Amino acid sequence: MSRHTLSVLVENKPGVLTRVSGLFARRAFNIHSLAVGETENPEISRITLVVDCDRLPLEQVTKQLNKLVNVIKIVELDDESSVQRKLLFVKVAANDSNRANVLQVVDLYRARVIDMVPESISIEITGPDAKNTAFLTALAPYGVKEIVQSGIVAIGRGPRSLSEKVSAEIQSRRSDD
Repeated sequence: MSRHTLSVLVENKPGVLTRVSGLFARRAFNIHSLAVGETENPEISRITLVVDCDRLPLEQVTKQLNKLVNVIKIVELDDESSVQRKLLFVKVAANDSNRANVLQVVDLYRARVIDMVPESISIEITGPDAKNTAFLTALAPYGVKEIVQSGIVAIGRGPRSLSEKVSAEIQSRRSDD
């Protein structure tokens, strides 16, 4: 099995996410990461999915996704042709004796302190999985108390935009109704 990142443009309507994720659930695919948000057009949302599966079953699910009424466009993003990031909030045990060391790790990884109390420091870091994993490893000796992370968001490299022609396609769908 291999990991695949899909960028799915959908109409911003209730129930679309349920139908999209349900398709993967029915195929027993593990969704490793899921992030959803509006695009530059408030009528369109982008779903970024990271799934573990083989190539052939992924192609079958992609074909089924394309049949869903509210799905506009699906693109698989590979590591070389896209930028992928995840947001992490990490709460680390910190006291007078180790606070300076924790703050050095924060600086080294270009993370940002978002809250500090006498017993802990809350940190924000954004980056690819490898950087975030290395950051957590560096903080482990100090005592990671809590981790909250977003799903991966991704965008294709270069001047082309996934949603360049999408607005025209939505207008076309409306005129067909």
